[in-house]
Amino acid sequence: METSRQGLHAHLLAALGPAITSGEHPPGSVLRTDEMEERFGVSRTVVREVIRVLESMHLVESRRRVGVTVLPPERWNVFDPQVIRWRMAGSDRPRQLRSLTVLRSAIEPAAAALAARNATAEQCAEITRRAMDMVATSRGHQLKAYLVHDIALHRALLQASGNEMFARLGDVVSEVLTARTEHQVMFEDPDPPAVTLHVRLAEAIRERDPERAERVAREITVGAMGELDILEPVPEEPGP
Repeated sequence: METSRQGLHAHLLAALGPAITSGEHPPGSVLRTDEMEERFGVSRTVVREVIRVLESMHLVESRRRVGVTVLPPERWNVFDPQVIRWRMAGSDRPRQLRSLTVLRSAIEPAAAALAARNATAEQCAEITRRAMDMVATSRGHQLKAYLVHDIALHRALLQASGNEMFARLGDVVSEVLTARTEHQVMFEDPDPPAVTLHVRLAEAIRERDPERAERVAREITVGAMGELDILEPVPEEPGP
C-alpha cells in the first residue's frame, strides 16, 4: 500500500512540477485540491503531500479560503536540483543553461584557487583520478561514462575548496552537466581542449598553484559558454 502511494505521489509531482515551471499553470493561478484528486485519481492525502513538496521549493503557496496559488519565478528555489531538472526539460532550457553556466563561471575559478590551497592529499588524488578517467572516456561516444567522471571531478573540486557554501553547489553543477548531455547540448565526443584543461586543472591543484588553478578553471567555464553559443544560440530579439 505504501509503495502504491509513493508511486502516485511521484506521478503527481512529475506532472505538477513541470506544468508549473513551464508556465502551463502561470503565476497567480490556483490549483484546486478536489480537481487534482479527480484528474489524477489520487487521494487527498497524496495531493497534500505533493503540495508540501512544491511549497518547500517555493513553487506554490497554500492560503486558507483561496487554495494553492502558483508563485512567480522570482520566488522559486532555483537552486533545488528538481526545479533545475524540470526547467531543463522545458522550453526554458537555453536560458536556464546560460544562467547556470554564468553561475559556474563565477564560482568554479574561485573554488579552484581555494582547492589549490586547501585540498588534502586524498582530494588531490581524487581530482587527478577523475581527470584521467575523463581522458579515458573522451573518445568513442562514451558521453554517459564521461559525464559520471566530469560530475565527480567538479563535485570534488567544490568540496576541496574547503568552503561549505561552494560544496553545497555540487548538486547544481551536477544538474547542468547532466542536462548538457541528456539534452544533447554537447558534441558527439567532448571537446579535446576542454578535456586537456581538466587535466591541467588537476595538475595545478596538486602542485598547489592557486593562480594557475583559477585561470584554468576560468578557461573551462568560458569554453562551456562557447559550446552554448554554438549548440544553443541566444534567441534573437523579436523585431518591432
